[in-house]
Amino acid sequence: MSSTDQRVAVVTGAARGIGAATAVRLAEEGHAVAVIDLDESACKDTVEKITAAGGKALAVGCDVADEAQVEAAVARIAEELGAPVILVNNAGVLRDNLLFKMSASDWDTVLNVHLRGAFLMAKACQKHMVDAKFGRIVNLSSSSALGNRGQANYSAAKAGMQGFTKTLAIELGKFGITANAVAPGFIATDMTAATAERVGMGFEDFKAAAATQIPVQRVGVPEDVANAIAFFASEAAGFVSGQVLYVAGGPLD
Repeated sequence: MSSTDQRVAVVTGAARGIGAATAVRLAEEGHAVAVIDLDESACKDTVEKITAAGGKALAVGCDVADEAQVEAAVARIAEELGAPVILVNNAGVLRDNLLFKMSASDWDTVLNVHLRGAFLMAKACQKHMVDAKFGRIVNLSSSSALGNRGQANYSAAKAGMQGFTKTLAIELGKFGITANAVAPGFIATDMTAATAERVGMGFEDFKAAAATQIPVQRVGVPEDVANAIAFFASEAAGFVSGQVLYVAGGPLD
């Protein structure tokens, strides 16, 4: 991509894990990247990695479930980087528990960050995409959308993300905007490490056990997901919309 074609991408939850890998990958594609996380200072490492490689990045602190913060963040991005026309809704949290132990607060927190956050970010960014007659929205779903013990809240949120994605594709397609979802399987991140701790296993043992159930016989890494997101965010993906791509090392039932 030439400098005159540089687009502005926004990645939420980009301080670490899949979000950080995605921000770096999109910068490698030539995009300027707004690195969003709840704590702006936590974005420092991601921003420094991008700028050290010659890219352009901006750290932005934002609670994606807070409408006023989202509107302020997107306005700042538009002013300092340019109109955001690529959006990756990656921000997420876990509050795992079995249904009878799960609190209403745990349910609300997960649904708010994942679904409300994606809704608010998409709503704030779409106006810039419509004006540009170009847009790419990539939402992070999960293999847990198919159901997973101890994750009623997370599974519901990630299944909801798929329906949200397909609806955006229908509504926004006429404006040159595509919407797709990436649904990772087991990816080695801080979140899966937390799951290992919750079930009382060492992370290395947890990953090894998971790998035996995956056809490619390994767990995923954040870059595996970032590569799929980069395709959906590209010019080449202009005729692909409303799709859910499982990045899980093999087919899922």
